[in-house]
Amino acid sequence: MGAPGGRRILGIDEAGRGSFLGPLVVGGFLVEEDRLAELRPAGARDSKLLSATARERTLETLRSIGEARTIRVSAAEVDRHVHRGKLNDLEAEAFGSLVRDLEPDVVYVDACDPNARRFGREVRRRSRTNARIVARHKADRDLPVVGAASIVAKVERDRAVAELAASLGAVVGSGYPSDRVTIEFVRATLATGAPPPAWLRASWSTMQRIIPARPARSLEEFSDDRRGGPRHGRGPV
Repeated sequence: MGAPGGRRILGIDEAGRGSFLGPLVVGGFLVEEDRLAELRPAGARDSKLLSATARERTLETLRSIGEARTIRVSAAEVDRHVHRGKLNDLEAEAFGSLVRDLEPDVVYVDACDPNARRFGREVRRRSRTNARIVARHKADRDLPVVGAASIVAKVERDRAVAELAASLGAVVGSGYPSDRVTIEFVRATLATGAPPPAWLRASWSTMQRIIPARPARSLEEFSDDRRGGPRHGRGPV
């Protein structure tokens, strides 16, 4: 990609961190430094500012400029880390995995930790590379290479939710707690009394509000069922 010896710049962001269902998706976008100026005109920006159609169209253009890569992290894996208070660690590990795979010279990441430098240190530790890693808040808004990564992650996340909806033969909404369609879908899914399915994040605190009242069983017991045994330690957050 690009001229030999040119610095390789990687942006990383995620989509679906706050979702009720489906995977957390980490997206990376790798580009040669001399092509960075092409990203903003190509439409690279915070994916939340674009419609789904615009994101798909922009991603096709971005693929002609650099390399896109994604990692899907299952809802069950997210739950396991949320229960231990380690969601940021899970994200840092996924970010670090992309750094290891793509071998950039410089990495810009959107920091999920209130302490951006701390998050950057965690990504560096898990990446096990000599790349320079810069973690910033609002990096998807301010840095086109991270905006590109934001689009990569969001398109893959949208596709994952569409795949889930198709497999269930249902309308599931966006997957976020602010989405009335999603809330009603989850309520209907749990109304039978069955344990939460693997695609649902039972650890989210919003579940306490929407799960049907069942005095005989707790949300923690539902989580135990899904993992196949009792759980000890920290409860849902």
